[in-house]
Amino acid sequence: MRLVLVGPPGAGKGTQAAFLSAHYSIPHISTGDIFRANMKAGTPLGLEAKAFVDRGELVSDEITNAMVRARLEESDAENGFLLDGWPRNVSQAEVLRAIMAEKKTPLNAVLEFSIPSEEIIARLSSRMTCRECGKPAEAGSTNCPSDGGELYQREDDKAEVIARRLAVYEEQTAPIIHFYRTEGLLITVSAVGEVSEITHRAIDALSRVQ
Repeated sequence: MRLVLVGPPGAGKGTQAAFLSAHYSIPHISTGDIFRANMKAGTPLGLEAKAFVDRGELVSDEITNAMVRARLEESDAENGFLLDGWPRNVSQAEVLRAIMAEKKTPLNAVLEFSIPSEEIIARLSSRMTCRECGKPAEAGSTNCPSDGGELYQREDDKAEVIARRLAVYEEQTAPIIHFYRTEGLLITVSAVGEVSEITHRAIDALSRVQ
């Protein structure tokens, strides 16, 4: 299974990615993980990415695309993968299409997690994060369920910041929805409900394209 996940911040892509990658026995590939791995290893691309991060800037498409291309060449991605967080725009989607054409292994599907903006704002603005391990905790929790650490609300989980993040998503990333719909690859599932229910919906939808 060669799969791309798309959806707005707060749609639960990271959570669902973990379940789907386990279900299909494919690596979960996220740009955040790729950046951290390259910077930690001090690779040439990692050093270039770190320069952007140190300046407080987004890593350029050129570097991001090169990192993803290199990651897809690793042996664990030979029989499939799940991309989370990339592509973020139509230009990157075209790069991925070219990579897949070179490999002669097209994508199976692009899974969109659909959720109303008001649901996202309510979900994220009530989320707390552990200062120790960085894991999110449910609203109403007093301490981290993993390690008992102190909880706090991240700046980017405040309602006004979430609204701006959603606006950026609509401007920059939402156009790839139309791109993949035109390619005939888009599958949309509702991201509202219990985690297990959403996972079941996704697997059921994907079972029709294998």
